[in-house]
Amino acid sequence: MKEGPSIAPIAALAGDPARANMLSALLSGMALTVSELAGEAGVTLPTASSHLAKLEAGGLVAGVRQGRHRYFRLADPAVAEMLERILEVAARAGHLRTRPGPGDPQLRKARVCYDHLAGELGVRLFEAMKARKAIRERDGRLELGPKGNALAGELGIDLDTLAAGRRVLCRPCLDWSMRRHHLAGGLGAAILDRVIASGWARRARGSRAVLFSRNGERHFEALLRG
Repeated sequence: MKEGPSIAPIAALAGDPARANMLSALLSGMALTVSELAGEAGVTLPTASSHLAKLEAGGLVAGVRQGRHRYFRLADPAVAEMLERILEVAARAGHLRTRPGPGDPQLRKARVCYDHLAGELGVRLFEAMKARKAIRERDGRLELGPKGNALAGELGIDLDTLAAGRRVLCRPCLDWSMRRHHLAGGLGAAILDRVIASGWARRARGSRAVLFSRNGERHFEALLRG
């Protein structure tokens, strides 16, 4: 008998089209109701509930009750990373939907990908950080570069606290609308948190879009220029 983890149960859970649509919707980082996820999957409420029960039992989503509603979110960042990697492999293999990305200009410009910044501004941030040597690739992996501390200091991010966590600090994530990478991992999440906390941008209600104010976008552009 073969030993070790089996990928078959997880692959079967994520591979069902309806469940795949639900998981993709939860990559927004938001908790969604059964009704909202049924709409994303194009199924009835009872069918959605059945799918979510399987996803919860399989450790891919977690449910929490608030008032009359039960909300679901991805179980943890490891599940989000797995889904991002699947999206990257699917894009590389040519398994694309009809549209290359979201039709909404706001979503194409800036949006949340689980807990980090995606879209045009997310890709530009990633490329600017590489150009500034704040991050760099080494042996096929992404790591903090020699000027990473300076950039973190500009944003008020405590790198020691991030580095002490169990999460990978820097990780590239393929942006499915731009077909280039944006920054994920602990640092990517911390940057988005600071962008929101600083008032440069806010999350659009009921959407993955990140809406920058004029002043916030000026600050962000200044950050990109270094």
